[in-house]
Amino acid sequence: MSSRKLLEIVASQVIVCTKCDFWKGRKNAVPGVGDVRNKVFFVGEAPGQSEDAKGEPFVGAAGEFLNTLLSEIGFSREDVFITNVVKCRPPQNRQPLPVEIATCTPYLERQISIIKPKVIVTLGNHSTAYIFSKAGLSFDGITQVHGKLFETIVLGINLIVFPTFHPAAALYSGDYRKRLIDDFQVLKGELVKRKIVPKLRA
Repeated sequence: MSSRKLLEIVASQVIVCTKCDFWKGRKNAVPGVGDVRNKVFFVGEAPGQSEDAKGEPFVGAAGEFLNTLLSEIGFSREDVFITNVVKCRPPQNRQPLPVEIATCTPYLERQISIIKPKVIVTLGNHSTAYIFSKAGLSFDGITQVHGKLFETIVLGINLIVFPTFHPAAALYSGDYRKRLIDDFQVLKGELVKRKIVPKLRA
């Protein structure tokens, strides 16, 4: 079975999931979107109001900035796979609890196992903490690790973890905006070095 079909199966399960209470307040679950071939995998924290309304990750103001960041490194959102640690919007956009993360992340792990990414870009503290835990890496906060490359193993896959700030941070701080732009230039250099380019234009 193709990777795309396997991801569609995961998405169909996410859409009807009732394993935690998030389903009671959601309009749409948000499984993830993007291309399975380019092996560049972005992980955020959780859907917000805009994402809940549309059923796609990063479609609000933070998503618009992420699109800009991607275009600066020669990619579009259609060229990468984008998802979140949890697949439904938490009430009042609160942070997901550890038990809620534990309940939902088997979906994320299956997505990673299906795509077998070469690079996982973690956006913000929560996604970085989770992916670092799977890699056996210590995590002391995003400000300590952002913009750095970690060659490691996640779920048995040799890959690079590249942590950076959540794009939402750039909406409230010019400093975070600059840091994100700078981090994505580091990411661009690594993608070029490893000849990871969008398959549609390769």
